[in-house]
Amino acid sequence: LPEVPAFDRPVASPLAAFAAALARMGGELVPAPATGSLYAFIRARFPQASVICSATPEVEGTRSIASVHHPAELEDVDVGVVRAAFGVAETGSVWLSEREFVFNALGFLSQHLVVLLDPNAIVPNLHHAYQHRGFFEARYAVFMTGPSATADIEGVLIRGAQGIRTLTVVAVAAGAGATTGFDRRTRT
Repeated sequence: LPEVPAFDRPVASPLAAFAAALARMGGELVPAPATGSLYAFIRARFPQASVICSATPEVEGTRSIASVHHPAELEDVDVGVVRAAFGVAETGSVWLSEREFVFNALGFLSQHLVVLLDPNAIVPNLHHAYQHRGFFEARYAVFMTGPSATADIEGVLIRGAQGIRTLTVVAVAAGAGATTGFDRRTRT
């Protein structure tokens, strides 16, 4: 087969390009908290959340993903937390597979999704993204770019209509948020 070019264009700041593309799609990139835990940061961002289910050891939720045996058990999750394998600057997308979700339903039944993304794991465009080894190892993979949305012929856009209502990407280096700061006595 012929070699497919990567169609590289200079990107001054992959993180800034990613943030701009994500914002166009209704998502938001936020910096990691300077102090405190990621759990406290998420708790402050979603104070009404009763069920926080995390699929990453960096954030301990109020429900352990290990205790889930069937995807339907995630139907009441207010905030799902995952770590993306990588992001795409061109589109503002994060790449997630069954490895990151543990249960794919976590990314679609949650009311809000928080995605941890290492700023050094942002590729410039989709051509680079499709060369990622994850595509050859995963049984399921998805590019997520903002919350779910639907629009009618008159151009009325509704976000969060069939899936997550918000997508928040937290720029945090892999392993940087490993301390949860979670007090089990406050678990709800």
